[in-house]
Amino acid sequence: MARKFLIRTFGCQMNEHDSERLAGLLVADGLEATDDLDEADVVVLNTCCIRENADNKLYGHLGHLRSLKAERPGMQIAVTGCLSQKDKGALRERADHIDVVVGTHNITRTPVLLREAAISGPITEILDAPDPVEMTDAAPALTAVRAVPWAAWVTIQTGCDNSCAYCIVPSVRGPEISRPIDDIVEEARVLSSRGVVEVTLLGQNVNSYGRDITKRRPLFAELLEAVGAVEGIDRVRFTSPHPKDLRPETIAAMANTAAVCNQLHLPLQSGSDAVLASMRRGYTAERYLERLAAARREIEDLAVTTDIIVGFPGETEEDFEQTLTVAATAQFDSAYTFIFSPRPGTRAAEDSSRFIDPDVIADRFERLHLVTERSALAKHEERAGRTEEVLVEGPSKRDDAVLSGRTRQGKLVHLRTEDAAAKRPGALVEATITRGAPHFLEAEFLRVLAPSRTVRRLELRPA
Repeated sequence: MARKFLIRTFGCQMNEHDSERLAGLLVADGLEATDDLDEADVVVLNTCCIRENADNKLYGHLGHLRSLKAERPGMQIAVTGCLSQKDKGALRERADHIDVVVGTHNITRTPVLLREAAISGPITEILDAPDPVEMTDAAPALTAVRAVPWAAWVTIQTGCDNSCAYCIVPSVRGPEISRPIDDIVEEARVLSSRGVVEVTLLGQNVNSYGRDITKRRPLFAELLEAVGAVEGIDRVRFTSPHPKDLRPETIAAMANTAAVCNQLHLPLQSGSDAVLASMRRGYTAERYLERLAAARREIEDLAVTTDIIVGFPGETEEDFEQTLTVAATAQFDSAYTFIFSPRPGTRAAEDSSRFIDPDVIADRFERLHLVTERSALAKHEERAGRTEEVLVEGPSKRDDAVLSGRTRQGKLVHLRTEDAAAKRPGALVEATITRGAPHFLEAEFLRVLAPSRTVRRLELRPA
């Protein structure tokens, strides 16, 4: 009987994609996936360290696993990802029942290290720089065990060259390294041949993609056009761009490449120039709004989402009022709002005397939430009566009789139909929006535009 593995993922889409790649490698190594912790012979915790509570979550899980492993001595535990990279050997000092610790630069080595640890004992393998094989070998991505067969993430770069005062990513992911365009396009072609219709290009700062290749200018616009031209790929999304690097040619590529979705996630972080300077973001509120206006002017029916941090050290009431003003002016379709989380080793965590009182932060957070929810509702109510293309994802989480899907703007849509072709996940359908709520749309089904494509899965055989 094959050993079984379970992967728990913390954090961002980059981590989720890493977990998918790792799952594919474990399957190829002869293991079977399970969702039941009590069945798992191998448990992998793929970690994130962006927020302060990430550490607490990890050690809480490890505490539970200690007692489980005591009952089942043959069980193996691996910790991978950003927290592993940050804490290195300190992880096993706090939790000596971990068998394997792997960082961000060599996560695909996990199956090999698990086999070695079973023979020789616990292993910690943290690289200070990316393994070149990680950037050139597309096999782990192509054998990934994905949550859905019609959509896939495609990594275009790793690392980040920015120095935002609150962010720990550059220290755990390293400097920006871009994959060659030809490699990315070929990966998209293979994915299309296996039934994938939507790809999301992943990077810490996708707008600067290729700058390390040319030593001069980014190549992101060219990449969008090239991936958008791959036959069978109907939708191309990307995350995350940086406002300071949103160039006219990227906007033009979004506007003129049919497959590129009219959706833009553009992190604001703050509407105060003083706070933006402290954050080391590289733009002003005015410059941000100018680039947002340029994108909306050129890209038809563009949906814009954002990230905003509340309570950054030194943020005054005036600073926060400026954030409210910019958020109201920008009229975002959706906003992800976060309370500042100090991360050791970042510039923003150095001076605790500038930290904001938690009660003040809570008040500001609620006030900002009201502004962003108001604009989100207005944007969705404006869509009532429109006909939208919806990519069906499957039954709604709350009601099996209702289908859920996404528009080209990334908006969640709920609709009902008895059409069997429309019910197949991955189908493209046309629907008329009947109602807008702050976080979703309701629609009336019209017709199937394209049935779900036949998905051909790669045959994986145990090593």
